[in-house]
Amino acid sequence: MAPRRASTKGFKRTATLLTGQIRRASESRGFAQSRLLTDWAEVAGPDVAAVARPVEVSYGRGGMGATLTLLTTGAQAPMLEMQKDQLRAKVNAVYGYNAIARIRITQTAATGFSEGRVAFGAAPKSAGVVPPDPSVRAAASTATAPVQDDSLRAALERLGTHILTKEKQGTRT
Repeated sequence: MAPRRASTKGFKRTATLLTGQIRRASESRGFAQSRLLTDWAEVAGPDVAAVARPVEVSYGRGGMGATLTLLTTGAQAPMLEMQKDQLRAKVNAVYGYNAIARIRITQTAATGFSEGRVAFGAAPKSAGVVPPDPSVRAAASTATAPVQDDSLRAALERLGTHILTKEKQGTRT
């Protein structure tokens, strides 16, 4: 029986095609180990990865250790401040030696406010959402009944329900 041949038909894995480009892009930001960026959740842990991400590794003039800059929100900064030593140990385990001497926590990107958008994930939907009053929903449905397009009518009905609910609560100005 003949040995099995790979049947990739000339295709390559995306990871093998992008490895060089990812390495060059990460090295331009000071990340000698691109694994720090690509596997941040694994390196830092899911709790830290949910609230912070690495922005830059900068090397001082003396060459005695680098500074890792983490981007986070203002509310999470004190929590990360308390975990700096443990986080530095985890990051240095990726490098294999004490490459990172300091961790700096910032609430904006190192290059300025334009890149400082923090989007670590969607906020959880609140479980205590109160359904609208049936009379309000009926009024919105009656107002949108002449609309022919089903999706437009449904969207307008949701909008009308929202507006009428706010007016009824007295929170719409």
